[in-house]
Amino acid sequence: MGDSAEKKAVPGFFKGVKTEFKKIIWPDRNSTIRQSVAVVAISVVVGVLIAIIDYVAKYGVNFITSI
Repeated sequence: MGDSAEKKAVPGFFKGVKTEFKKIIWPDRNSTIRQSVAVVAISVVVGVLIAIIDYVAKYGVNFITSI
């Protein structure tokens, strides 16, 4: 029974997707490059911070357990 309603909904869904897709404002090349560089730089900084914290925690645990 629900087959006819589902068949009518599918083309309407894709028409809505197409309409919404046309509303997207894509960033320009320079903006994309700047944002990508920012993401990579922040990821490297956070990775280094995590590595330092890990090293300090490992040293602290080894120091405490060796007492």
